[in-house]
Formats: sequence, structure tokens, C-alpha cells
Amino acid sequence: MKRLFALATALLFIGVGALWHDASGQTGPGWTQLFDGKTMGDWTSTGEANWRVEDGALVADKGKGGHLVSKNSYKNFQIHAEFWANEDANSGIFIRCKDPKAIGARNCYEVNVFDKRPDPTYGTGSIVYFAEVNPMPKAAGKWNTFEITANGRHLVVVLNGQKTVDFRSGMFEEGHLTLQYGRGVVKFRKVAVKPL
Repeated sequence: MKRLFALATALLFIGVGALWHDASGQTGPGWTQLFDGKTMGDWTSTGEANWRVEDGALVADKGKGGHLVSKNSYKNFQIHAEFWANEDANSGIFIRCKDPKAIGARNCYEVNVFDKRPDPTYGTGSIVYFAEVNPMPKAAGKWNTFEITANGRHLVVVLNGQKTVDFRSGMFEEGHLTLQYGRGVVKFRKVAVKPL
């Protein structure tokens, strides 16, 4: 019985330690917050989306689409982002966009948020045209967490603790990050990046 109690206690400490690491990782050494909850911060707006800061989040819900583009370019990095999207939303995080004036799924990696995408294999949690997801997780109507790692040719996407993408590609090596607004209601309340 003592051994069982000791084992349970050890597992509890390991679990709490893992949770603490995940929760604090995006604010620890090396992490840069790209949104402070008050201003547009490190982002440049492109397109016609009505991006604004509202209740501590970057929000867009109207316009013909557009992106918030990071001022800096990144090569190897981790991203931690918290987002909310309604059921009709088309959004995502684009990475390694070499030309911030020409952003698309054919010249950047698009980590998708699109629960109602006609082809769900490239829906929420996928990298459009590069890495399918099956089954596609649903993100609508709740706060979600993306953890995206791009290290050389290795790209990994984790959505709410579930790995949705793990593949290798050398198509795009370095570039800007963007937050996309395509349609619906989209909110980002935390975005942090850590160069590797």
C-alpha cells in the first residue's frame, strides 16, 4: 500500500510539473509576446479585415479578408497562440511568409482554422496543401491553443494538446508570421514566439 501511495504521489508531481511547464513555457526565457492585450503591438494589417483590440483580444469580424503580419521574420521557432473562432470562421496562422504582401497557402505554410472547409482534410489543424488532418478537430465556439514548431524541415502542429501535423518539408525556410481573417468571427488573445 505504501508503494502504491508513493507511486501515485510521484505521478501527481510529474503531472503537475508537466502542466506547469506547458503553462509557463510561452512566457519563460526566450519567448517574445507579440500581443500585449492592449495595442496592435507587433503586427501590420493588410487587406480589408476590421482588426481591433477588444476585451484583451485581437478581433476581426468584417471585411473581405486580410492578415496581421509580424514585423519580424522567423526561421526556426515555436509559436504559442490562443484563438477563438465561430462556426463559420475561416482563419489560421501563416508561417514562413517570405513576402508579406503576397500571403497565401501556396507561398507560406497555412496552419488552418476552418471547421466548415468543403475539403475537411485541410480543415482545422492541418497545413493546407501540405499536411492533412483526419479526423479534423472542431474549434468553433471555444478558446483553443495552437503550439506550432518549425525547426528546419520539421513542422509540428499541436491543437489543444493533440498533435495534428508532424511532417517534413523544405518548401519555405524563413519568413513572417500572420494571423488570418477570412470570414466569420476570429479572436486571438495570446500570441508568443520563441526562436530556436
